Formats: sequence, structure tokens, C-alpha cells
Amino acid sequence: MNQPLLVFNDKGIYCRQADVYLDPWRPVKNAIITHGHADHSRWGHQNYITHHTNVPIIKHRLGNINVTGKDWNETFTINGVTFSLHPAGHIIGSAQIRVEYKGEVWVFTGDYKTEDDGISVPYEVVKCHTFITENTFGLPAFKWTPQAEVMTDINNWWAENKANGQTSILFGYTLGKAQRLLKYLDTDIGKIYTHGAIENMTNVLRPMVDFPPTTRITSETKREEFAGNIVLAPPSAHGSTWIRKMTPFVTGSASGWMAFRGARRRRAIDKGFVLSDHCDFQGLLESIKVTGAEKIICTHGYSDIFSRYLREIGYDARTEQTQYEGDEGDTIEGESQEISESAA
Repeated sequence: MNQPLLVFNDKGIYCRQADVYLDPWRPVKNAIITHGHADHSRWGHQNYITHHTNVPIIKHRLGNINVTGKDWNETFTINGVTFSLHPAGHIIGSAQIRVEYKGEVWVFTGDYKTEDDGISVPYEVVKCHTFITENTFGLPAFKWTPQAEVMTDINNWWAENKANGQTSILFGYTLGKAQRLLKYLDTDIGKIYTHGAIENMTNVLRPMVDFPPTTRITSETKREEFAGNIVLAPPSAHGSTWIRKMTPFVTGSASGWMAFRGARRRRAIDKGFVLSDHCDFQGLLESIKVTGAEKIICTHGYSDIFSRYLREIGYDARTEQTQYEGDEGDTIEGESQEISESAA
């Protein structure tokens, strides 16, 4: 019996013919990396291949690594297997990996979204026989509002807080979400202050995107400077001593998880904005359909529920376990119950 072109083992997604791994979670000799989030691009591989816009991102995170950058749709062959990278639309530099051998084509999406966010290269449909898809938000309960409407809500929230003499603290993941928010914040309202981690990553990306000006928060930043302005910070900063000098402040979080009632309260957030760097349920279904894939492999997220649904509507679908953790945070106790109820 012929071996599948790609298999899942204890190190990652493996192409035996080429001796190459896709987004491996343990150190390997050769790794093709979809994007810069920590669960997909890990330290310790001997050789990295990724899209050239992702090179400075993973070098910033991982240090002095041996990495080769490729262009979109550029083909490269390893022991008869042809690979190419195609836009995933997830964050800047994010790619899908196309793998072809003897006429058989597989696509690994990594993380992806189909809405054009204006800073990432938009998602590209890649035809294939087998499609390996994430399922971070693979439930019907997840249905995204267009980005422009969400950003209008965020800017209105900031303006209202300013009128009340409050600082707006907006939480978003350091790579991807923070820059997406930054791009569309209205600087006519006030100044944008940034946590050091977000400022460092944004500076890596500034040569690629025209972002508005920001001010890094340091120990020298005075309390009175924050009033009426907005602070971009990673979720890990919530509840820390770091934000105390911004009092009085109002907190907001931009995440797909904000779609669930109670998520904001459980995270002790004043305002939730539903904004995700992943597909919603319908986006996943539409993406699968247009690939023309005969087989679907569901990975991280609600893979069991989503693959069962795919089988019910006629797809040859199954799940595989990975160690991808997600960049928007795991579900938390209480939301899991809501998820189960919504899928029932």
C-alpha cells in the first residue's frame, strides 16, 4: 500500500519522500514554516524555509537561524517533490504550503483567513486533492462582522473613553492582531502608545506596511500622558502592575472568542470586539469547497465537530492531532460549555 504524501508523527507533518517537515513542533533537519506565530515556527530546526516576508519576523523571534526565503508561487523541488508557498491571509508573511508528487497535490493551510485585512497578502485559493485545514473557529456560532465595522466600533469606543477622561487599553496578540488594529486606529482621536513587545514587532514590520506613528511606553512615561489616548498591549499585560499607572482606564479585547456571551466577563474585560485572524465557520466551508479537494484533514480547533459535519455533507474528512496552540488564546472554562451547547 502506498504511503500518504504527508503523514502526522510525533515531530510534525512529515513528507517522507522529501525528508521535510511542515511547521514541526520538535527540532528537525528541514522545516517549511507557514508563519511567524510561536506554535508554528519553533526554535531548533537545522534549516528553515518560509516566505521572504516572514524571514525578518522569525529571525526577530528565533535569533540567528539558517533560513531561506521564497516568493509567492515560487516552486522548489526536493527529491522529486515540488513545493510552493501561497498567501494564507492570516498575518503578514503567512503562507499555505502546496506539496505535489507524481501528480498528487496536498495543501497545508497553516492558519488562514479569507477576509482581506489590508496588511496581509489576501488568501489565495489553491486547488488540491487533499486539504489540511485548521478549525480554530469551526462552529456555526462563529460568524464575523466585516473588519471596517469592527474598527469603526473600536474608534468610537476610544473617542467615548477620551470624552470621559479615560485611557483606552486595547489587547491584541503581539504579532498580527496588534498591527491589524494599529493600521486602522484613528489618530485624529489621540496618540497611540504601545507595549514594548508590540513596538518591537511593529518596527520589524514597518518596512512592509505604512503604520501610523506610535509611542513606546517606558518607565519614563508619565501617568498624565495616557489620559484620552489608546494603549496597544498583549493579552499577557492584562491585570499586571504595568497598566496601573494608566488609571483611570477602560479595557478592550479584540478576539474571535468575544463572539461568545460571557467571554468578556470571564476575562475581566470592559469591552469585547469580535475580530479574528482566522476564518469563521462559513469561511472554512467556502474555502474547502473551492479547493475541489476530495479529502479533508482537520487539525487544531474544533476538529472533531467540524470533521463530523463535513462527513455529514459528503466529504471524506478526518482529524489529526497537532501541537498548534492557537494565537488568540485557548477557550476558557465556561466558554467550553457554551461551545458544546452551540454545537449540539
